[in-house]
Amino acid sequence: MVTFDESPVQLGVLLPTREQAIVGNFAASPLLDFARQAEQLGFDSLWTGDSLTARPRLDPLVVLSAAGSVTRSITLGTAALTPALRHPLIGANMIASLDHVCGARLVLGLGSGFPVPETEEEFAAVGASFAGRAGRLDEITAVWRTAWASGEPGAPSEFTGRHWQVRNLDRLPRPLRPGGPPLWLAGSDTPRVLARAARHYDGWLPFLPSAEAYGRAWRRLGELRAEAGRPAGAVQAAFYATITVNQNEKEAKRELEHYIEHYYGRSLETMSAIQAYGWGSSERCAQWLAGYVREGVRHIVIRVGSLDPEPQLKEIAEVLLPAVRALR
Repeated sequence: MVTFDESPVQLGVLLPTREQAIVGNFAASPLLDFARQAEQLGFDSLWTGDSLTARPRLDPLVVLSAAGSVTRSITLGTAALTPALRHPLIGANMIASLDHVCGARLVLGLGSGFPVPETEEEFAAVGASFAGRAGRLDEITAVWRTAWASGEPGAPSEFTGRHWQVRNLDRLPRPLRPGGPPLWLAGSDTPRVLARAARHYDGWLPFLPSAEAYGRAWRRLGELRAEAGRPAGAVQAAFYATITVNQNEKEAKRELEHYIEHYYGRSLETMSAIQAYGWGSSERCAQWLAGYVREGVRHIVIRVGSLDPEPQLKEIAEVLLPAVRALR
């Protein structure tokens, strides 16, 4: 039997690192102002994405380190980090370091790589194999967890897998949080993704374009989690959505279309087949998100669909944030 979490819904917002890159600005100061404002406005979490050459932006771990230094309590996360772009030991060390810097406020949404030619070229640029990338992601997280637990009585200090064989893991710094930060799988609703999330991860972070699809997948993930012997609540029900807020619905859609074309080089119509997009007034966007909450979502990560997202932040916080938090 699948049970649903009755805890309050949490709402986070994505830092505009990619948006800055699109307009040719890599300044850190506006990002830190955005982080401060997000915390002051009451958002539960603050996120940033990851890419080298496919969709360039500032490094997410560096950005979150800076954001952690100017905030006090807001959760910090990646949505999503691509671990394959870094050696597993470098990644393990950077994440452990960041966990100390931000006071164990860290959550890692992890992706194996978006299946488009630009991402395949990005993998090749750093010498990473694009083929079999999902299995490599799972193995990298296993290396991380082994490293973060090493040094505990009886814990192994070596890892032997298909792709990585590592010794002396106990020499690496361990995170502030015992066992390391929660690891969420950013993926779709395919049977393999659901099975991996149910068995190996602490959360599931998809961007499914319909609430009904989310609900079907979440119920199936719950069944798989129970079959794997993991307790209820072991996997966080998260969701990644892009919204553009404007009382004029046509203007909101026009801005979102402009944003998507510049971000992905593809149309909103094309991207809407695989990702979740909402636009219009805050009230309308809240109603749209309510459909996902009814299907089980408990942590929503919002990307503001605008190349100038900060003006929409206050409107989202004042109207959409309390409306979503009131949902069960």
